[in-house]
Amino acid sequence: MKKALILILSFILLPNLNILANRDILKKTYVYSVKGTDTLRLDKYDLPLVSETKPCIIFMFGGGFSSGKRDDKTYVEYFERLINKGYVVVSIDYRLGMKNLKSSIDSSGVDPIRFAVLLKNSISIAVEDLFDATSYVVDHAKEWNIDSNLIIANGSSAGAVSVLHGEYAICNQDKVAEKLPKGFNYAGIIAFAGAIFSTDGDLTWKTLPAPIQMFHGDADRNVPYDNIELYQYGFYGSKHISEQLKAHNTPYYFYDVKNAAHEMSGDPMTDNIDEISSFLSKFVIKKLPLMIHSEIQQIGKADIKKDFDMMDYIKMNFE
Repeated sequence: MKKALILILSFILLPNLNILANRDILKKTYVYSVKGTDTLRLDKYDLPLVSETKPCIIFMFGGGFSSGKRDDKTYVEYFERLINKGYVVVSIDYRLGMKNLKSSIDSSGVDPIRFAVLLKNSISIAVEDLFDATSYVVDHAKEWNIDSNLIIANGSSAGAVSVLHGEYAICNQDKVAEKLPKGFNYAGIIAFAGAIFSTDGDLTWKTLPAPIQMFHGDADRNVPYDNIELYQYGFYGSKHISEQLKAHNTPYYFYDVKNAAHEMSGDPMTDNIDEISSFLSKFVIKKLPLMIHSEIQQIGKADIKKDFDMMDYIKMNFE
């Protein structure tokens, strides 16, 4: 009885500690940054009974830079799968640069230039928050039994855009990368329907990136699958990025789905755990020099629209 009482009291005294249902996984919430009126938190999910040092996956949710939450049920089920494969998962808040804009601006009121400004700002603050969260994880790596050399950035949709931009910023020595510990780079990037937005024309890589895994459908109207350009602006998707990485002879894994739309921002979390695990094992842990392009075609599936212009993407993201 005394032992049971002590155990009960220990949980009362740890209000931010949660055990997920039917699991030995522990969730702990931390404030990693306060910016103006925004208090940014992260959730750390771990199997504390496994005491050795583990790799860590930092996850950024999707939602068009206007909505979303770090502990959405769909994500948590995905996190559990990763944790049971030996990873610590850290899911983070980040500031939403387009929050409240969609309700006050319809697609007809946003021209491409204004959209470019809004998108660039939204991405910039999201990457800044990703780097602050990453630094927080690195600072606590020893305490949390995390291998700071094996930190992977993973995101869905807007989160995928953000993690790709984070790696691009590191490779190009952008000022925002100074927020990270000196010499730091991610061990890998996993992007569910992501792209890189440029205001300076096509992408250039001053240094080669960490291994990148990309999932994308070729009929995605939310985030470009290939590329869309207007004046000096360009939005470069997974197909375009994979072609650049292939030309640079640097490791990547492109899971390329024909006649699929933006569902590829979420489907990999339930349907492609094996492919994600393979990437983590071969590209991140074993550091194998591989380039993989898996083209997925469902037999008999009708072709759907794929030729989108900039206004199509703007309309879709403001509907």
